[in-house]
Amino acid sequence: MSDDGTRDSIARRSFLKGAGAAGTAVATALAGTPPAAAQAQTAAPAKTASSPPATEGLLTLTATEAAFLSAAYDTFIPADRLSPSGTDCGLLVFIDRQLASAWGGGARLYRSGPFIKGTREQGYQLSLTPREFFGAGIKATNAWTRKTYSKDFDRLPAAEREAALKTMDAGKAELEEINGKQFFEMLLQTAMEGFFADPIYGGNRDKAGWKLINFPGVIEVNRENVAKYRDKPFPTNPLSIADMS
Repeated sequence: MSDDGTRDSIARRSFLKGAGAAGTAVATALAGTPPAAAQAQTAAPAKTASSPPATEGLLTLTATEAAFLSAAYDTFIPADRLSPSGTDCGLLVFIDRQLASAWGGGARLYRSGPFIKGTREQGYQLSLTPREFFGAGIKATNAWTRKTYSKDFDRLPAAEREAALKTMDAGKAELEEINGKQFFEMLLQTAMEGFFADPIYGGNRDKAGWKLINFPGVIEVNRENVAKYRDKPFPTNPLSIADMS
C-alpha cells in the first residue's frame, strides 16, 4: 500500500478510534502512549473480491451475507499499520453470533405495531427482527449496487465500496423497501461494537481494538488501579473476560 493509501485507510476508520476513545475515557487516560508493537505494525494487503471469507462455523449468515458483511467491515476497518482488517479482527464472527442470538431474533423488541415512521431519537422502529433487517438490507443493497455499479457490493473495488457506503450514509441510495441510511447506521454501529467489545463475543480478535486506543481491558474497573495509574501508562497488555476467568 502506498503512503497515500495508508493515510486514506487510516482516515476512513478514524471515526472508530474516536468512538472507542470517547467510550473509554478513563482507560485512555491511564494508558499513555501507544504500545510500540502497534506503532510498528505494517500494512497488510487488502482482501479482494476473489477472496471471500470462510463461512465454516457461522451460525446464521449465508455465504452471500458473509461476503457482503466482510466487504463492508473491511471498508470501515482496512488492514493497515494500525490493525488487521475488520474481518481479520473477527467482526464477521461477532455479528454472526449476535444475529443468531435472542437479540437477532427480536426477543426483547415490541413488534406488534402500529409501525409509524419515527424520529432518529426513537431508534429502531421496524417490524423486522435485527436478523431479518440485516438479511433484507444486504439483499436490497446488492440489488442497488448491481443497478448502479453492475456488481454485488462485495465484488466492487475498494473505492466503489467506499463510495456506495457514503451514498447510503447520505440517504441517497435508493434501496427497495429498506432505508439505506438506517441500514448503513446499523452496519457502522455493529462494526464499532465488534471492534471494541470483549473478545469473548467473537470480535476484537487479539484485542486489536483495545490496543488501538490503549484500553487496558476489564482490569480498568479496579478502582485502585484507576487511581494508581491515572495519567500514566498501564503496565500490562489488555486483559479480557477470558483472561480473568
